[in-house]
Amino acid sequence: MRKTVVRLRARPSGLPQASDWDIRQEEVAAPSDGEVLVAVRYVSVSPSLRNQMEAGGAYLPPLQLGDTPRARAVGEVLESRSPDYAPGDHVEGLLGVQSHFTGPTTTLMKVDPAVAPLPRYLGALGMTGFTAYFGLLDIGQPKPGETVVVSAAAGAVGSIAGQIARVKGCRVIGIAGGPEKCAHVVRDLGFDDCIDYRDGRLSERLAQAAPKGVDVFFDNVGGEVLDEVLLHLAFKARIPLCGGIAHYNAVGQFGLKNHLKLLETRGRMEGFSVYDYGPRHLEARDALAAWLADGSIVTHEHVEDGLVRFPEVLRLLFGGGQVGKLMVRV
Repeated sequence: MRKTVVRLRARPSGLPQASDWDIRQEEVAAPSDGEVLVAVRYVSVSPSLRNQMEAGGAYLPPLQLGDTPRARAVGEVLESRSPDYAPGDHVEGLLGVQSHFTGPTTTLMKVDPAVAPLPRYLGALGMTGFTAYFGLLDIGQPKPGETVVVSAAAGAVGSIAGQIARVKGCRVIGIAGGPEKCAHVVRDLGFDDCIDYRDGRLSERLAQAAPKGVDVFFDNVGGEVLDEVLLHLAFKARIPLCGGIAHYNAVGQFGLKNHLKLLETRGRMEGFSVYDYGPRHLEARDALAAWLADGSIVTHEHVEDGLVRFPEVLRLLFGGGQVGKLMVRV
């Protein structure tokens, strides 16, 4: 049996190009003791993939040239030499950007396609939803009546974080790129307001939307958006620092000018990783599943077909061409 596998050919400068990747056909390895063979069905496309391409790495150790990106994916067990898994089981884990995974079960978690469609376990019921859940609730600690601002509000994590804030009784303001995305954030996701950062009125709109200041800023973007929101913080504001997609393809560094506003407001900005919360992932899944079931939150998955299109789909992520969780159907 042969598989399709994506491997890193070169480290990018700026936006990744198709030439940075090799897409190959290789033999599928048989599982050894304690291992499984999985047919991958859907592969998550997330900003962490761009970080892995850098020599310094970020969320996970950097890829070496020739490595397969450590993407989260869902698939079906075809063969098992582990007592914990059987053929026909469905799993989620670090299966990589490939059509078949052979390896240990240490990163895997069973999922049930009868409970939710497989793509949902890469979105709201997977690491995407867990990131929003722990970042907002553990780091942001929103209280009823507070104002929560979420950047990349139409994206995978931001859309869930903002809806959780609404469930918790907060006034929720999104920041997104373009009038269509802003309309989606208010109409479909139930945010109270959404600011189009592209129209050049971010500061003015923040002052209007949050006249008493921003209590919690769930930041997925960094850069100029973060620097502007710092000017609008309320006293004792909290900033869960989830990501910085504005920086990932930048050549050179962006320096914050307004960071002393954290001192003035006694604010707190804290980075986190969903991998810090491994023992509590089932807690998050149960809570998110309940909110999805009763309609408190909704979720959107953007699925592109064909693993060979992975380089193109990764570029789509940074072009803002998707709404919700982006993934490739193998």
